Amino acid sequence: EEEAAKGRLERQRLENEADAEQARRGLLELRAESAAVETSGQAKAEARARAEAAEIEGNAAVTQARLRAEASNIEAEAALSQEENQRRAELEYQQKLNELEIQKAQQMAEIESRQFTSMVNAIGSDTIVAIARAGPELQAQLLQGLGLTGFMVTDGKSPINLFQTAQGMISQPGATGGAVGASA
Repeated sequence: EEEAAKGRLERQRLENEADAEQARRGLLELRAESAAVETSGQAKAEARARAEAAEIEGNAAVTQARLRAEASNIEAEAALSQEENQRRAELEYQQKLNELEIQKAQQMAEIESRQFTSMVNAIGSDTIVAIARAGPELQAQLLQGLGLTGFMVTDGKSPINLFQTAQGMISQPGATGGAVGASA
């Protein structure tokens, strides 16, 4: 019986070792499976994280490009506005300058007209008739004596030579000094 008990015990020990080995094998399989799941989960998490990071980077790049375009647009509009303001200021300046030149020209013409009228009135129509009757050399000397050189008389529409005006006064007897005048 002792042998039978030893045999049973030995058999029980072998069965226990076999069960333990089988349990160990199952544990190793579960550990391997768990490691595979963990690795797979970690790989999925890393892939998801990389995808999210790439999406964030892409969105940031799009936003940055949009903001650069807006900034460029604002800069261009500001430059255009500044240039328009500068052109407007230059145009206003040129217009004012032109107005001043016109005023100056009008005032100068008015002064010259008054000066000529006062000279004609001072000379008198008789003197102008005498100049017209005198020879060209005497006419030139008389005009130089009066400080006139190549002076033109105008009625505002067409210029008339002083000598021709004098000739007209001679051909129209009774013409007065008021017939000769200048206007601007």
